[in-house]
Amino acid sequence: MDESVVQARIPQALVSVLGVESKPTLKAEAFTEAFLKNGLQRTPKCDLKSMLSHKAVVLDFTRPKKEKKNCKKAKGLNAHQKRAMKVFEIKPEHQRYELFLPLHQLWRQYIVDLCGGLKPTSNPNVVQQKLLKADFHGAVITVVRSKCPSYVGTTGILVQEFKHVFKIITKQDKIKVIPKRNSVFAIEINGFISHIYGNKFEHRASERSAKKFKVRGTIDL
Repeated sequence: MDESVVQARIPQALVSVLGVESKPTLKAEAFTEAFLKNGLQRTPKCDLKSMLSHKAVVLDFTRPKKEKKNCKKAKGLNAHQKRAMKVFEIKPEHQRYELFLPLHQLWRQYIVDLCGGLKPTSNPNVVQQKLLKADFHGAVITVVRSKCPSYVGTTGILVQEFKHVFKIITKQDKIKVIPKRNSVFAIEINGFISHIYGNKFEHRASERSAKKFKVRGTIDL
């Protein structure tokens, strides 16, 4: 809009209708102040003259802002706190092979359902892909090859799986910690024997379930 039009005097025909004079006088200022008083919501801290003198006036309706509540999420224990509280340690009175046999039975049923029955006609490649992402807590695993000869032949029920180690309990009620790296493990389910390479299992169980595995060469043992 042209500035000259904004600053033009009010036409004589509208002077009597609007009740103002063509020149800025005290009467026009009084009309403007009265209009703003009626049109603006006044608050105890609102100084009308100061507001008109120092900043622009917005006549649009605005909703009061809601106060944001500080929602703090509950923080879990870090690794140092878990070790201090011995969260992952199995108490000596619980280190008995027979206590974990029900867990093994549940795991067998879980694997059979996961692999669609494990029938003689099942595709071994499909079964292997299923096992790569399966949870092995409760499985009976045997170390068949390892760069450390003392681990070979160790058999037990897997009670805890970490990123780099398997923790198993043997029939002699002893806890054994077997590193995954440079070891090959055998698992038997309903006559189907599967070998898993520990190097490919160096992930937490929760991470392995969502990981995409690539076909790579086997380790030299």
